[in-house]
Amino acid sequence: MRHAHIPAGTLHTIHVDSQAVAGNMLGDSPHRRIDVYVPHGHEGRDLPLLVDLVGFTSGGPGHTNWRNFGENVPERADRLIHEGRMKPCVIAFPDCFTRLGGNQYVNSLAMGHWDDFLLQEAIPAVEAEFGCGGVGKRGCFGKSSGGYGAMVHALLHPDFWSAAACHSGDMGFELMFAADFAHTLRRIAKHGGTIESFIEAWEKDSQIKVSGDDLHALMILAMAATYDPDPDAFLGIRLPVTMDTCERIPERWAQWMSWDPLEMLDEHADGLKILKGLFIDCGDIDQYNLVYGARRMNKQLAARGIPHVYEEFAGTHSSIDFRMDTSLPYLAKVLSD
Repeated sequence: MRHAHIPAGTLHTIHVDSQAVAGNMLGDSPHRRIDVYVPHGHEGRDLPLLVDLVGFTSGGPGHTNWRNFGENVPERADRLIHEGRMKPCVIAFPDCFTRLGGNQYVNSLAMGHWDDFLLQEAIPAVEAEFGCGGVGKRGCFGKSSGGYGAMVHALLHPDFWSAAACHSGDMGFELMFAADFAHTLRRIAKHGGTIESFIEAWEKDSQIKVSGDDLHALMILAMAATYDPDPDAFLGIRLPVTMDTCERIPERWAQWMSWDPLEMLDEHADGLKILKGLFIDCGDIDQYNLVYGARRMNKQLAARGIPHVYEEFAGTHSSIDFRMDTSLPYLAKVLSD
């Protein structure tokens, strides 16, 4: 909701024809839109760059859309900058939506090479167009799957990103997914008994009405296509459990666990020490059990002597955009200092 007395920044749109995404098994278009917010009174040059990694079911431009009774992210940034709480920065909103409903922002032969898209195509295009960001002045942030993306990118690419904010990000996979596989198998059984028949039913039925239960099952299939794709399977999707008895397949589950940020610490934690800022938060009653993964991450980072900010807030996994009032000023400050 636009505040008439607050000077508005400008919103630009650019497009990237991605080689990293081209040829993905989902058939998703490599032609990608990126919305770019530039604060009032600036053209972008020499400002820090923040990149919004959105959660599952959304795309970057969804965060620049008009909102009733609330603020989109550019309006939030306008207010925070006007109030003197946030230093000016450019914010990019890349469209990383997929046929399976979302993205974890890592490379996958099924989903596409989204890590490469961000680092080699999207961010360079924004920086070239607006003269912002660059080494030491890039940060990423996101919630849920986007929070996962921010955390994993910080782990994998601390030489590229200098700060990250993870809101209720996926971590602690054992707690997150333990019951979800059985739920997913039940939804697949309801729609023909195979992953292909489920996807066909989803793509037909979702044009009429979205089922929350089926959407949750779709999310698990998207995770499967991300963490352990099968080049010979339909859309590259295979589950880490048997389809009849829901028994874990050890080698398949091990592939999933290798992408859990908590499991990635042994190999990648030291790189986090060079970040200018790392922010992690989670609701204290997150319904996906992510608060326990967040607490474990906080504990492990502290034990390794890795500087970071950790906060818990009263709330669930839902309706937590207000937390950007804390994270965006934090990121803008550490990248401006």
